[in-house]
Amino acid sequence: MLLTAKTVMPDGSMKKPDTKKVKKENKKPKTVPSKEEKKEKAQEVKSRQDENTFPVEELNISSGELKFENIEINNSTSYEMDTKELLNKDLDFTIDDTKQAQVLIVHTHSCESYLTDDVGYYYESFYPRTTDNEKNIVAVGKVITDTLKKNGIYTVHATVQHDNPSYDGAYDRSYDTIMEYLEKYKEIKVVLDIHRDSMVREDNTRLKPTFTYKGKKAAQIMIMTGHDVYGDFPTWESNLSFALKLQKTCEDMYEGMTRPLNFGDFTYNMNVNSGSLLIEVGTDANTLTEAKRTGKMLANALSQVLQK
Repeated sequence: MLLTAKTVMPDGSMKKPDTKKVKKENKKPKTVPSKEEKKEKAQEVKSRQDENTFPVEELNISSGELKFENIEINNSTSYEMDTKELLNKDLDFTIDDTKQAQVLIVHTHSCESYLTDDVGYYYESFYPRTTDNEKNIVAVGKVITDTLKKNGIYTVHATVQHDNPSYDGAYDRSYDTIMEYLEKYKEIKVVLDIHRDSMVREDNTRLKPTFTYKGKKAAQIMIMTGHDVYGDFPTWESNLSFALKLQKTCEDMYEGMTRPLNFGDFTYNMNVNSGSLLIEVGTDANTLTEAKRTGKMLANALSQVLQK
């Protein structure tokens, strides 16, 4: 039992709570690697002593073709964007205070993964994909899902691996999954396809987009939304408005969190409803810890947008 006020001692005297003792008792125990884990790590280091390494370049990507207040935008379409008007436009959906699912988190490329350690380089054998959902982008989606639920927005998370065993056709399989969820959960208003990006220079340097919040590094995000090219994306302007609102809220809450919003002539399944976006969380040069940290902040920003 924690002491929250002065305590009466058996002799009738008063004793102040031993706050130092309380704090010490409340500390989480440190995770100590087992002998097997230490041995595996040592063997891994030894086996890689002669392996080539390539650099990781850390940077904050913050300049786009267009700027409005504190947000940056890259517009590769022919559409002349009135950012202020789009930001002021009301969303054409509302989130209800209900236990019905309102948001769907999905991953077209579920096996996308990250670096294990933040050491400024990567090994030549580095392969940024894994079917382990505790180590790939699905783990980031879980953080987003859990945080949204904690914030009072009921969310469902599709963890099926659309790019396993084949990368080809992943968007078709992802579309089928999305439609299954929309049929099962009629109240879903928002669909976020969460990815991990990759940027590599010609000299094999991998780029790592980061920002710092409260002294801790996190992965930058890139929000993507599309333009109607083939006549099958009737809600694209509403999706764009939603994307801009989320972009601005992220920057208002966590300065430096976003790369320029990517608005282009593509669909990527975002035509399923007016609340669908594709979001890249970091690159393969970020660590999973950095990406998870961002996932929580992204969910908090999204909650602000949806609960206004």
